[in-house]
Amino acid sequence: MFDAKARLLIDPPLNRLGGVLARAGISADSVTIAGLVFGLIGATFITFGAFEWALLFILINRFADGLDGAIARASAKTGFGGYLDITADFLFYGAIPLGFALYDPQANAVAAGFLLLSFYVNGTSFLGYAILAEKTGMESREHGIKSLYYSNGLLEGSETIAFFVLICLLPTSFFWAALVFGALCFVTAALRINAARLIFTATEKDG
Repeated sequence: MFDAKARLLIDPPLNRLGGVLARAGISADSVTIAGLVFGLIGATFITFGAFEWALLFILINRFADGLDGAIARASAKTGFGGYLDITADFLFYGAIPLGFALYDPQANAVAAGFLLLSFYVNGTSFLGYAILAEKTGMESREHGIKSLYYSNGLLEGSETIAFFVLICLLPTSFFWAALVFGALCFVTAALRINAARLIFTATEKDG
């Protein structure tokens, strides 16, 4: 919901740094992979209850997720780079709830499972929308220059980062926070599915 506005603030410094790193020969894909490793380390810290360290590595992961795109824009944006980026994002997003489930299965497993299911459904609605948008030639620069179409939603990257920060700072709130966030993910998916029905049905009729 806030991603487009947030990009107005974070894109200029990221683009400057991305240009410097691109000229130094650092590839966007290498930053994507490094960011994923940091994110998985953060999830591992969660399983041991080291939430402060987990938060640090999660924030590094999110910084790398923005930086790889800036490097790609300054060098050569590739289809595979976008594919690698979205795959790494989904792996990272799933690892955090799993970390909480492993940390305290009795207290967190049900909520973590519900949250993972909501991520699965929301992610499917996002990727399915992107496929249809590509087929119909839709374009959007609201989220910056991307390798695939980014549809707006109630919950986007900014809200997910805020959620991860919250549960790391207040780990005992994970159960209820995960249920609320998961429910909002389902709402986001439902709204996106309805938007796809309206937009792409109309597109097919016009075609």
